[in-house]
Amino acid sequence: MSTPTALVTGASSGIGEATALELAEAGYTVYAAARRVERMAHLTGSGIRPIAMDVTDDASMQAGVEKILAETGRLDVLVNNAGYGSYGAVEDVPLDEARYQFEVNVFGAARLVQLVLPQMRAQRSGKIVNITSMGGKIHTPLGAWYHATKFALEAISDCLRLELKPFGIDVVVIEPGGIKTEWAGIAAGKLRAVSSTGPYAPQGNAVADSLSSESNQRRASAPELIARTISKAVQARRPKTRYAVGFGAKPLIFLREVLPDRTFDAVVRRAIGVPSS
Repeated sequence: MSTPTALVTGASSGIGEATALELAEAGYTVYAAARRVERMAHLTGSGIRPIAMDVTDDASMQAGVEKILAETGRLDVLVNNAGYGSYGAVEDVPLDEARYQFEVNVFGAARLVQLVLPQMRAQRSGKIVNITSMGGKIHTPLGAWYHATKFALEAISDCLRLELKPFGIDVVVIEPGGIKTEWAGIAAGKLRAVSSTGPYAPQGNAVADSLSSESNQRRASAPELIARTISKAVQARRPKTRYAVGFGAKPLIFLREVLPDRTFDAVVRRAIGVPSS
């Protein structure tokens, strides 16, 4: 059997970069995809093949998948990691920004699934790994659009798991908690840009401060922890359907499951320091 091939999106930093390195170490032929190829040049030293891919550009995604199949003749793993956090009050966030977040976090992932499935079905094997978040199971103030994308990707993954079972293709959801990546800084910056003044300012500033606080960054888990979990899942004969991993993920998801809505609301507000009135 030829060497298995993996495609990892959002691989220029953080979880994507760590996953590309982990899968290469595990013996996969790894294609690391991102918009900024120059940020992945160092990965070639580990045998990783960087490719330019914008998950909001259909032609870019098609070209990337075609290149992989032309060079290796197979595609065994897709890790849909590309995504970002855009926070702000629902009233404040322009709908164009909300739509773009769905394009990146949901529709880009779904389109790549469409593009890789014909090959995986022909092989009658494959692993699709969708990186959601503990934010796909819980909610926080001023995170409506981000949480909506992650809830959506969770639902898509569940439906896909049922659809693809007859073809021997596994669908795995990874639900990271707090991770040391660029995500928190980007989310806090976007939040301050839209909701740090006006009626939502008390909440906006509290959430932005929480996202970028030194204490949260100290407690956040390394992206390598998520990468090891992904590697374990794709190599398992029968992987779990979900892996909640990283700082806060398991306890917060558990609390959301067992607490009444308003009690969980109060827990979140208190943890972030958001005023209740």
